[in-house]
Formats: sequence, structure tokens, C-alpha cells
Amino acid sequence: MRLSADIGIDLGTASILVYIKGKGVVLKEPSVVAFDRDTNEIKAIGEDARVMIGRTPGNIVAVRPLRQGVISDYSVTEKMMKYFINKALGGKTLFKPRISVCIPSGATEVEKKAVEDATYAAGAREVVIIEEPVAAAIGSGIDISKACGNMIVDIGGGTSDIAVISLGGTVVSASVKTAGDDFDEAIVRYMRKKHNILIGERTAEEIKIQIGCAYKQPEIQTMDVRGRNLVTGLPITLTITSDEMLEALNDCAAQIVEAVHSVLERTPPELAADIFERGIVLTGGGSLLRGLDELIEERTHINTVIAEEPTTAVAIGTGKFIEYLGKNR
Repeated sequence: MRLSADIGIDLGTASILVYIKGKGVVLKEPSVVAFDRDTNEIKAIGEDARVMIGRTPGNIVAVRPLRQGVISDYSVTEKMMKYFINKALGGKTLFKPRISVCIPSGATEVEKKAVEDATYAAGAREVVIIEEPVAAAIGSGIDISKACGNMIVDIGGGTSDIAVISLGGTVVSASVKTAGDDFDEAIVRYMRKKHNILIGERTAEEIKIQIGCAYKQPEIQTMDVRGRNLVTGLPITLTITSDEMLEALNDCAAQIVEAVHSVLERTPPELAADIFERGIVLTGGGSLLRGLDELIEERTHINTVIAEEPTTAVAIGTGKFIEYLGKNR
């Protein structure tokens, strides 16, 4: 039995990551819960529940209790967090842990309170709420305590958070509800409209990972996709190209670039000069979309790089934030 632990939780729409001080990211699982409608009993959480999406009988539903980075189903979120915290700690601790949780920069006070309450209910002794871009900056290895402007673009599953950070806080920020999930939905819509094929969420995600792109690729990639033909109602296999995905994802990528542009417009001149010199850092799973960094760089004329560990940067930063607070208290 250990005394206690400092935990950082990246409470994402698509996945939940748990960071434990001294151990790093110990858990990464989809934020999905499968429960029985009739008995209200939870059947599976995390990866086990994700496998069930789109494949469950009528009485069992696989749901995401978080929508666009905020809680949409309170009691299910609380149970899910309790499950993940216990799984990450791997046994009992003598004291309840100190937990820092990150939320989108555009979250309201009510949404912050809901996250705080759910974390206390899941077994926290002390809860610290941190904004996603600040966590992403710390996790990317940026020293946020200096009087120097850094621009972070965190593209998650439900929201894209863009912020200019200086002296440990956010100076200008924007949160747009266009992110990884919207890329998937755009692919589903494109396949239906262009090819008369219906595909599921998971297939759309696979297409995005394999051949999705936001900028013209030097080499055209192809992929075989299985779906249901909407005319005949029968299963069908079709070959699609990365150029088609460029067309499908064009609008979503443009919305993120537009948000980056609007934040730059509102940035004080001194900090804008810092950003021009230091560049823009992309984090989050959505930043792995091929060519998104090139697209932002082309539109802003500012050097754009993807963080070393884009998917875990927020979780690492959330965990380190407690240590950062400890030093600056």
C-alpha cells in the first residue's frame, strides 16, 4: 500500500490518458462506456467498450459520456473516471490522490464545476483544473513561466484549442468544436454523397489514419474500404485515394486554420513577434493528420511543428502541472 500519488488526467472526448508522477503515462483508453439500458448496469469501459460500438444488441448501448471535451453524462463519467483512476493506481493508496484534470479553454464555469465534482466523486483529495493548451505546452517541453509568447494548437477528438501562452497563463485563446471526430464525420458524409456507400465511425477513423490528409501529398495513396451500398443495400468494397480524402477533409481543416488565424489577429504585437520567431506547436491526436502542419504554415507563413509526443503531451503536461504549482506556491 502506497501513501498517495499525484495524477494528471487528460479527459478527452476520444480517449482518456492517465499520468502518474514518476511513472509517466500509465493508461490510455477510449472514453467509451457500454451499459445495459434495462438494468442500468455498466458492462464494459474503455477498449472493451469501444469494440462494441455499432455492434451491440438493442438493450446494450456503447456511449461516449464526454462530448466535445465536456461532460454530457455526469454519472457515467464519474464511474468511468473512478474505474480508470483505480486501474492506473493498481491497488489501494493510503491517502486519496491529488488530481489535475484538463478541460478545453472554451469551457464554461458550469462545465468546469461538473468536471471538478466528478473528479472528487471519483476519489480525489484535491482537484486542480487546467486548460488544455497550457497542459499541452508544458507536455511539449515549453517553459511557460517565461515572459515569451508561445502558440499551441491542440487538436483533440472533440475540440481544437488554440492559445498564446506567456508567463504561465493564456493571453489569447479560441476553442473550436472542429476536431478529430469531425474529420471522421466528414469522411462518412463524403462516402455517402460521392459513392453512395454507408460506412461506420470506426471505418472512417481507419481511413483517416491510413490515407487522410489536409494538404496535397507528393504520392497518391489508396485504400480498400468496405461499406454498404445505399442503392442495392448490399455490402461492397471500393478503392479510395488520398486525393479524395483531401477533398473530404478540406472544410474541417480550413476551420482550424481560420481559428489559428483569428487568434494571431488578436495577439499583442510583442507576443506575435515571439511566435513568428519560435513557431507554432501542434499537439493532440488530430495534429497527426498528414499535411495539417504544412497547411497552417502555408496560410500563416509561420514555421509549424508537431510536438514530439503529440497524443500524450496534454496528459504529461497535466501531471507536471501539479509539480509546477508546487514550485510556484
